Amino acid sequence: MTPLFNTGFEFIGEYTVWLVGLSILSFIAGLILVPVFIARIPADYFSHPRRQRPTRSRHPLFHLALVGLKNLFGAALVMAGLLMLVTPGQGLLTLLIGLMIMNYPGKFALERWLVTRPHILPAINWLRTRYGLTPLLPPGRPE
Repeated sequence: MTPLFNTGFEFIGEYTVWLVGLSILSFIAGLILVPVFIARIPADYFSHPRRQRPTRSRHPLFHLALVGLKNLFGAALVMAGLLMLVTPGQGLLTLLIGLMIMNYPGKFALERWLVTRPHILPAINWLRTRYGLTPLLPPGRPE
């Protein structure tokens, strides 16, 4: 049946279901993936003034494909995080995860800056000790 008045807001109901689903999915993914990402950080990662790059053992084309996919996934998370800042969801967390996944100039400086904010490093180290890992060294203290 055709509505008598077309308000233009009929699409809101359909998209709301998708946004709520995406919000729940991002919340669950955040609960699962954040500890995994934190556990993979080497204990001395932030103590060096420059990012320590591991040696590549993969074929260059395979490495390029992986970096491209990682950056696409990170960009999708950044866009979803920006959308979730104005809709229900874990917008800030999704945005930060997307930024940390992507490769861009100044990323290491941003990571070091975030870790120096009050309560961030203690929270990360609390999570690491809960999983039996050594705490992260603060920036500027190589050992």
